[in-house]
Amino acid sequence: MQFLVFALTYPFIWLFSRLPMRVLYIKSDVFFFLIYYVFKYRKKVVLENLQLAFPKKSDEERVKIAKRFFKHFTDLFMESVKAFSISEKEILKRYKYKNPELINDLVKQGKSIALVGAHQANWEWSISLPLVLDGVINGAYTKIGNKYFDKEVKESREKFGVVGYKTSDTVKAMQRNFTEKKQGLYILLSDQSPQLPKTFYWSNFFGVKVPVHTGAEMLAKKFDLVVVNYITTKTKRGYFETEFQLVAENPKEYDDYQITDKYLQITEENIKKQPELYLWSHKRFKHRDKFEEWKKLKVSKPKTKK
Repeated sequence: MQFLVFALTYPFIWLFSRLPMRVLYIKSDVFFFLIYYVFKYRKKVVLENLQLAFPKKSDEERVKIAKRFFKHFTDLFMESVKAFSISEKEILKRYKYKNPELINDLVKQGKSIALVGAHQANWEWSISLPLVLDGVINGAYTKIGNKYFDKEVKESREKFGVVGYKTSDTVKAMQRNFTEKKQGLYILLSDQSPQLPKTFYWSNFFGVKVPVHTGAEMLAKKFDLVVVNYITTKTKRGYFETEFQLVAENPKEYDDYQITDKYLQITEENIKKQPELYLWSHKRFKHRDKFEEWKKLKVSKPKTKK
């Protein structure tokens, strides 16, 4: 059954990805109309998130941001499909890197790096990182239930040189490289909301107290990774620019959760510059009222090595 579903649908996806971007954006406009006005996909979630993040903005301002977000959201879907067939030449034209020398200088020093980022702008085209950065770039991915689709998606994400591994194998891959003294760069998107039983720390994000992922900080301290944030902005439709920002060069010198707080602050500042590019359809604040419930779970504090 899995192969039948794959055989009937993947050829259309692949052919779809071969269309010029201008044609894909025309289709994106149609999808935007259907999602925003007809089906109203997660519209309530987006507006609730914007209300929490920007309480001082008027309803009219938040609606404008929401509308621009959904236009970007449907564009992102088309760009993700395009990733299956996009060429090296085209992706480098459309997805530029402002200061790759920051990373490359650290690589020359023999450093391994945690590339932390948020679900903002277009993170799918960051598969082009190996085209401008030195060193081996590792990226985790969530395995797809259909093994045939999973194979194609993995190959698509690795075609420019990213080494992919299942999310559940992240720590194992880092441990293996660390033990064998292999230098590596690891892409870690760290802005989603963790499950309460797996939460170790709460912090403020847009003034709202929420549970936050601390894995990037813990791994950086354990495996001596320089922490570098990468932020992508949209310069115009279909064109992006990524900038690298140093967060912590020597993570073991920081107190527990200090790096996490710094990352959140940087992320919040970057989102405010182009709020429509953040993934507001994700329920980032869903646990905001569960701090007392979390305390009752008696989750032990993780140990980090200094």
